[in-house]
Amino acid sequence: MTGKSNSGPTDIEVLRMGFIGTVGLVLHPERTSAPTVDAVVSWSRARDAKVLGLAPEVARIGCEAIPVEADEMAASADLLISLGGDGTMLRAMRLAAGGHAPVLGVNVGRLGFLADVDIPELPAALDAIDGRRFTVEPRSGVRARFGAARELALNDIVLLRSPGHRSAAVAVRVQEQPFVAYTADAVVVATPTGSTAYSFSAGGPIVSPNAEGLLITPVAPHATFNRSVFLSSGERLTLEVLPHSGDLAVEADGILVGHVSPGDVVDVTMLPAASRVVRLGHTTFYQRAQRKLRLTGSAEHD
Repeated sequence: MTGKSNSGPTDIEVLRMGFIGTVGLVLHPERTSAPTVDAVVSWSRARDAKVLGLAPEVARIGCEAIPVEADEMAASADLLISLGGDGTMLRAMRLAAGGHAPVLGVNVGRLGFLADVDIPELPAALDAIDGRRFTVEPRSGVRARFGAARELALNDIVLLRSPGHRSAAVAVRVQEQPFVAYTADAVVVATPTGSTAYSFSAGGPIVSPNAEGLLITPVAPHATFNRSVFLSSGERLTLEVLPHSGDLAVEADGILVGHVSPGDVVDVTMLPAASRVVRLGHTTFYQRAQRKLRLTGSAEHD
């Protein structure tokens, strides 16, 4: 029998003891972010970690990442890195939904709500994650079922008046009981993550990402009741397109995913912890919201 060496683990073995063995990159659809991608590739190469990229994105920018399909990236990566804004981050979070990899958001361009680090902070952030000096913030999702369609969103599901059609007339049922009907340009069903997106623009409240539930907000309502409604995570939500409604487009995180007509029903379900976001403690949600929305105090405190 060969005895064990007293020299301890090799350098390569020590490097592989970190959290990150495989990184998956999700890129902004237009910006190349080449220097930032190169920084991730260099960092990973020095630690004998793999870098995966979605095949069309790798081809577009010509980086050294291994081109793979979305399913393989979600299954193989220990960490997904989103290089872009909130839209890119949402794509990465949808890709990671149901998997084990958390998502690190890196700001490329305008400040977003979801990203945790800026480009100059990326190498130090990767060191911290590899050393397991980070936390994960679970983010709920929302799933809409209508007809044969099953659509997942991390921000919101929206029933939107189609151009040239009548307004959206939508009845809201909670726990299979009628509650309220909205007549509006659109009806938004948002997660807490999505409360600062379309719902906020329509006058809805800011909801902590630590809350669990669904926020229903009408856009430009034409009826007496024009308030948002917040449901708890366990309550069943059904949206019925009323007979006097126009045809409606259905969007998931701003992407057109289908259409519904009068008489159709959309079942909406909250998915707790659908995806997980890396947090390094650089900023809080409220600090990011304050900066993004340019919130200030009242005149008395100026």
